[in-house]
Amino acid sequence: MARRSFSLMLAWRYLNPRRAMLSAVTLISVTGVLLGVLVLVVVMSVMAGLEKEVKERFLGFTPHVRLEYMPFGGFREPLEQWRETAEAVKKVEGVQGATAFMQDYALVDVDSRQRPAFFRGVDTDDTSQVEGITAMLDQTEHPGSSADMGLDDRIVISSIIAKQFDIGVGGKMSLYSARNFEQVKHVYDITSRPPLREEFAPLLANAKEMLAKPWEKRGEQLFLADDAVDALYIPLYEEIYRQDVRDPEKEIIGRVLKMMDEAGEAEGGLLFAADTQAQMLAILAELDETNVEEMDAAILKGIKELVLPKEATVIGVYQASQMALTPDIFMPLPLAQELAGMKGAVQGISVRLHDPYHANQVAQTLVNALPPGWRGITWTEELGDFSRLIAQQRMMMYFALSFIILVSAFSMMAVMFTVTIQKRREIGVMKALGAAPGQIVRVFVHQGMILGFVGALLGSGLGLLVIRFRGNLQEVLRHFGFDPFSSAFLGFDVLPAQIKPEEIVVVAISSFLLCSFAAFVPAFFAARSDAAKSLRNL
Repeated sequence: MARRSFSLMLAWRYLNPRRAMLSAVTLISVTGVLLGVLVLVVVMSVMAGLEKEVKERFLGFTPHVRLEYMPFGGFREPLEQWRETAEAVKKVEGVQGATAFMQDYALVDVDSRQRPAFFRGVDTDDTSQVEGITAMLDQTEHPGSSADMGLDDRIVISSIIAKQFDIGVGGKMSLYSARNFEQVKHVYDITSRPPLREEFAPLLANAKEMLAKPWEKRGEQLFLADDAVDALYIPLYEEIYRQDVRDPEKEIIGRVLKMMDEAGEAEGGLLFAADTQAQMLAILAELDETNVEEMDAAILKGIKELVLPKEATVIGVYQASQMALTPDIFMPLPLAQELAGMKGAVQGISVRLHDPYHANQVAQTLVNALPPGWRGITWTEELGDFSRLIAQQRMMMYFALSFIILVSAFSMMAVMFTVTIQKRREIGVMKALGAAPGQIVRVFVHQGMILGFVGALLGSGLGLLVIRFRGNLQEVLRHFGFDPFSSAFLGFDVLPAQIKPEEIVVVAISSFLLCSFAAFVPAFFAARSDAAKSLRNL
């Protein structure tokens, strides 16, 4: 006990050699450790809080498991009878709710300003989805925001869209379906084609020639051999009927094909009524009388209803984040179905779980319980890249900022080397008086331990204090025009943080051990010095 007291007493003596309040060397060493621990504690808590907040926001409106019907591999089929499947899914253990899933793109128009927007359909009967959107509403910049969309053309938009179009609660915007443009292009391609009598003149001439030739008579019916049937039927069906042509012209070709489909079967060919040949020839002759301008006018008239936009009212604005992909617009399911061109059908089943972190197990259970062709996509798959990015960022931040503590430890080691050199005469005297090498080592190790303990304790305490008042610090920085954590980018007015005690303890203990080791190295060499050589300098 005496030896320990001797080493510890001398360590305190060396830390404050001038009997002042604090030694400058001691203060500098403690400050280095303090800053390293403080920065690590703050950064770890902020990164953990950011990941937690983004996941909670993402899970507020995103299905924990999305079920899609893919009977042909990678091609998703629309679901019309989705309610029956949703009811069956709700009965599976671990499932909280199941409803329709619908998302797509639309063209937003506000005062002749347009941009594409990603929208998500919301089943407003599902309270969990509505509550998830309500939790994200920006009541500060857009007071009165609501997620009560009902079944009307009322929508909730992101703060990014609101800022770009300078629109808020009560504003109106027009939504054009992206499917319209595909159909408009289809109509354009059809109306750009020449009439069938010109585009397929040789093929039609050959068909008329075959119809004009006498067919074999069998009683009161006409017989046409299989080879002749194929020569007439296949070109009309494959080369004309299956093409994108004008409906009136397609209907004429369809009538001819129908008459051939309804013919009676006979060995080696087909049997037709006596007047069928003349009727088919007369039908094909109608193609020579079609009016292209009238047909195109009828087609273009149908576009008017096709491209009419849906006018929607903004009832809420939510704070979007650049840290995660979120929809530009939330809208009621019926409106989403209409804009996606899937009236009555949906893209999949949105499943919410009691515990979203069991999504993989529940997804497998659901796929096994459903008929073949179903696929389950979990939120961890959709958020996987982002989670890995956050984890990598955290590790890189820890790695980079850990060098602050490492530099502090090296600085302390340099200070300890300097102290041992300055105290070499005293070390010689102690050894001459019988002090053991272990006692001398403990003198300087105790100094490092004291500095490491005080620095780690103060750094952890100040780090927790910074986290506690981070909102006030942000306001001070914003007051001076400096906002490194803009809410427009992060999606949070106050920088999120999550305190993980185990991480803080690891940082504090690591700092303490590094400082202790930094003091041990010079102490080890000092204890091995020759006492006689040290005393010669007295």
